[in-house]
Amino acid sequence: MNKSYLVTRLVTFVIILWLASSVIFILPHLAPGRNPVRERIVQQASLGSGRVEGIEKMVAAFERDYGLDKPVWKQYFTYMGKLVRLDLGLSLALYPAKVIDLIMQALPWTIGLLGISTLLAFGFGSLAGALLAWPKSPGFIQWLFPPLMVMSAIPYFLLGIFLMTVFAFMLKWFPIGGGSSLTSVPDWSFTYIKQILHHAVLPGLAVVLSGIGFWALSMRGMMITVTGEDYVNFAEMRGLGSRRIFFQYAMRNAILPQVTALALALGFVVSGLVLVEWVFRYPGIGSLLFKAIAAFDYFLIYGVVFVLILGIALTTLFLDLIYPLLDPRIKYERE
Repeated sequence: MNKSYLVTRLVTFVIILWLASSVIFILPHLAPGRNPVRERIVQQASLGSGRVEGIEKMVAAFERDYGLDKPVWKQYFTYMGKLVRLDLGLSLALYPAKVIDLIMQALPWTIGLLGISTLLAFGFGSLAGALLAWPKSPGFIQWLFPPLMVMSAIPYFLLGIFLMTVFAFMLKWFPIGGGSSLTSVPDWSFTYIKQILHHAVLPGLAVVLSGIGFWALSMRGMMITVTGEDYVNFAEMRGLGSRRIFFQYAMRNAILPQVTALALALGFVVSGLVLVEWVFRYPGIGSLLFKAIAAFDYFLIYGVVFVLILGIALTTLFLDLIYPLLDPRIKYERE
């Protein structure tokens, strides 16, 4: 790979993060009032127990840490300096908890559940879509098309509610929600890991079933285009086996656009599927973001949004770097 291209991509990556961070800084300053954070804290005080002394200490801490009483340009440099050190501030609703600590507690749950579920849906869906478009597939494969269309049209959270109703409330095979039992102590024991897997079945199944339909339909369209290409016809003329033509010639070329969409999907996994995690009360980034929005926790919202942008930027950068390995025809260098 050309070194100049690699440097260009890294510079672009840094610029994207800087622009996104600047937008996150500007948004709260567009809110009416001189200090929206202070107004929110005072609003919480009026709805709480009225401990004015504690609220004033909280306001003073925020103003001291973020220089909210200083000019905007000084606040911007203070904000960017903290961001470089991954200091995303303190939570308004859970003060004095740090935003980065709350995100790091929720992030493994989301990556473990939604990351694996997305990869499973991509794998099974792409294979099913390729088989649907392959002329030499068994006849019963075509019966998969209507169910896949139905599943692709059902939102994740509605499918999750259906699965919860059937398998949690009616059959009682799985727990209603949560990441583990309320009485369990987190550790690396087999019992605790088994609890985590048991609680993750229903939300993961909702993501997989709905995602399979999406990936299958898109892969089917790509596969129909590829099966008419000259190199596929030439491989058939050479007398190559049907399985080899399917995997090495047809599916390998049809799956390239799918990989691009997968990279973006994995980037959005960092944000979590908010409604799915909230329906199942799963302790991931989606539930954390939902609670932050409900509580008007500005710094926690901006922290989750920044992590989302970081995840998308990292997966896009990784895709650009590995794409020549997936498709040797692509070269990032000038002739």
